[in-house]
Amino acid sequence: MRTKLFLISFLSAFVLLLSCQNTKNQKVNNWAIAIHGGAGAMTPENYTPEQIAEYRAELNAALNIGVSILKSGGSSLDAVEQVVRYLEDCPLFNAGRGAVFTNDGKNELDAAIMFGKDLSAGAVAGVGDIKNPISAARKVMESSPHVLMVGKGASLFASQNGVQMVDSTYFFTEDRYQALQRALERDRKMGTVGCVALDIEGNLSAATSTGGMTNKRYGRVGDVPIIGAGTYANNKTCAVSATGHGEFFIRYTVAHDISALMEYKGLRLDEASDEVIKKKLVDVGGEGGIIAVDKWGNVHLTFNTSGMYRGYATEKGEIKVEIF
Repeated sequence: MRTKLFLISFLSAFVLLLSCQNTKNQKVNNWAIAIHGGAGAMTPENYTPEQIAEYRAELNAALNIGVSILKSGGSSLDAVEQVVRYLEDCPLFNAGRGAVFTNDGKNELDAAIMFGKDLSAGAVAGVGDIKNPISAARKVMESSPHVLMVGKGASLFASQNGVQMVDSTYFFTEDRYQALQRALERDRKMGTVGCVALDIEGNLSAATSTGGMTNKRYGRVGDVPIIGAGTYANNKTCAVSATGHGEFFIRYTVAHDISALMEYKGLRLDEASDEVIKKKLVDVGGEGGIIAVDKWGNVHLTFNTSGMYRGYATEKGEIKVEIF
């Protein structure tokens, strides 16, 4: 009798455990998207109401591009590329048109894109004549056997594959140039734009683009074009786009670490992301943040700085844009 009762109790507990696991792994959104425009020492008192409204408007416009693609059944890959292209064209953000200047007064752009279905990826680094580096990164992924191309070689490849090229003066904006002058006397500034998405086919994608750090020297390349550091997507787990002090994100392979914690330790998206951004990085003095979406349609945006330009939208109708 005791054996029978034990078996009944064991089976009941097992069924309850399975039920909880199924609830945990239930699809919460068939599509979801998140964006960022960089993280840093942002505080409300440093912005006018007009500036805050302008940033919010641009983030909303970018987000709505991705929402439109995903709602109509489009791919996450198209969504993240088009969103990042929009942010690259907006001079408010440190990518593309709004890229910061290096120490010698040039613009050096990096970008990466990754498709979670087959782990295909493409990236470009140190380019100064490609209008939308994120599209060049996608060309590297889809039209070459390589993952990362740099400098003149990346530009030559892009021009031969139909990517729009521009004169380097296209990237000059007075605000960024004056930021360089200030940085020559003070600290460097950094920033990035990015997008992650899940589509109705269950495919995850991530895209990130940056102008790097103001006043950077010596051909420095940050985490953005390094797959697994600033950009990562895997259909088994999540898609991640990062922003912050790239050297720390490279050394701690931040984007992949979040995925690995989910895959090998069974952590939820929020648990894995906060473990890396709010504990591991904080312990070593690394500043920045990430946006992420997992295979179930959960979205998480986290950072250890005072602010991060960010937003997200889901199939359920949730849509939100924040700065601080």
